[in-house]
Amino acid sequence: MKCRLILAAALFAVACGSQAGVLYGSNLVVNGDAEAGVTGWTGYEGYNMFQSVDYGSNWVLPTQPGPVERGSKMFAGLGQYAAAYQTLDFGLTTTRQTSYSLSGWLGGWTNQGDNALFYVQFLDEFNNEIGNSALGPLTPQDRNNQTGLFYREADGFVPAGTRKLSFWLSMERLVSGDNDGYADNLSFVLQEPANDVPEPGMGATFLLGLGVLGWVQRRRRMDHVN
Repeated sequence: MKCRLILAAALFAVACGSQAGVLYGSNLVVNGDAEAGVTGWTGYEGYNMFQSVDYGSNWVLPTQPGPVERGSKMFAGLGQYAAAYQTLDFGLTTTRQTSYSLSGWLGGWTNQGDNALFYVQFLDEFNNEIGNSALGPLTPQDRNNQTGLFYREADGFVPAGTRKLSFWLSMERLVSGDNDGYADNLSFVLQEPANDVPEPGMGATFLLGLGVLGWVQRRRRMDHVN
């Protein structure tokens, strides 16, 4: 699928931001529920920004599969390919592994293959990728050919030496008409180790940035898994 190649040519775009708060136990994805439109997300040049749409007959009905606490809005694709990102800078590299939970609701329209992919990269201080995790894409078979959003989760450990987290969301249209790749309630949460002192330098700075080295190779490997 071509959406898996959308960001293959990207290098890095980084700019300074402001200090944020404590990382542990909180969702680090800004506006992962689309309730604030596309605030917090930065579009990627050459591709459409996805859109924030109301639950309803044009997309997913409030009665169709999806989060119980879904609010009034969700993300949907726009054009053939849509992609946007956000990057979180810890300020210092981590010195130990910390567990995380990556989760979100992804979906599509009936038996159409349009899909969404939610992806996080773990980057070191030189913007090299030292780990990653992804949710999706969901196939029509995964959804039993139903229109709606379905929960996915991936748990793991942030590699020691991580300086930044780069989140991005993309949608791909495979059938003519609307881009019916859907997403909502995207989340990434770090768990504080029990009886442990928080990692130094874990006050966060949000930066506009994206690292995508090795994207083609990663997606090819995922193709074999899926």
